[in-house]
Amino acid sequence: MSPEHLYLLEKAKNYCAYQERCLFDIKAKLDSWKVSETIAMKILQALGKENYLDEERYAMAFALGKLRHNKWGKNKIIFALHQKQVPDLYIQMAINSLDEEEYLNILKAVISSKRTTEALSFHEQTKLAAYAQQKGFQASLAWKVIRGEI
Repeated sequence: MSPEHLYLLEKAKNYCAYQERCLFDIKAKLDSWKVSETIAMKILQALGKENYLDEERYAMAFALGKLRHNKWGKNKIIFALHQKQVPDLYIQMAINSLDEEEYLNILKAVISSKRTTEALSFHEQTKLAAYAQQKGFQASLAWKVIRGEI
């Protein structure tokens, strides 16, 4: 590789070292830097060999981060990972790795943050369930929490 290509590789390594990145993110960044297709492929191969790029690790970190910090449910996490073109196998592994107890506690916190009183009308319960679904939580699970079954 030429000195310019080595510079781009180093820049890509720094980009990946800052936080976990998926292949889709790195390709987009290389496109924004106007890197040719052949050089981009060489950079991607080098990043993979040196373990800067790992889709499985990315999916795990993404799922856990979105659950804990953004309070996203599984459906929204799956959709976002599909948008990033992460392979289905890694998406399922990431979703299965989420702790069910922690997931349920976050759902309860999301619902209780919007809940105004203990006794809710059906309309208010419906609005709470819709909010939980917007955050990516399963409807059946949200309804169980709203009704106090869990």
